[in-house]
Amino acid sequence: MPANRSRKIFVNLPVRDLKRSMEFFTKLGFAFNRQFTDDKAACMILSEEGYVMLLSEERFKDFAKKPISDSRTSTGGIFALSASSRAEVDEMVKTALASGGMRAAAPMDHGFMYGWSFFDPDGHHWEVMWMDPAAIQK
Repeated sequence: MPANRSRKIFVNLPVRDLKRSMEFFTKLGFAFNRQFTDDKAACMILSEEGYVMLLSEERFKDFAKKPISDSRTSTGGIFALSASSRAEVDEMVKTALASGGMRAAAPMDHGFMYGWSFFDPDGHHWEVMWMDPAAIQK
């Protein structure tokens, strides 16, 4: 298998209130593929290569082989999103906090890399990060 093969990724997340989750992520600038969205699931578009399926807990149980963890009290994953600038990192996290999200950690600044994180209304941990393109090439 070629090591550099491009792949799409579809992350599935359980949510307690699908409408609330869609409204939250719409405020962060994400769109949804209506072809794969109904009253139990919503396909959030990250890019042409990445999607997040927000699934009502009831619908998520159709796929899960183990009990759903409570993301309000435990971490099942940390989802990192890239940003095009430090300002975009700050804007997205501030919008998340103003839209019902909660602060996960203080901003981190390593000079060549900057990030900040939040919990969405369901408690899923999201990190938004920017990396200096010049630093990547070194």
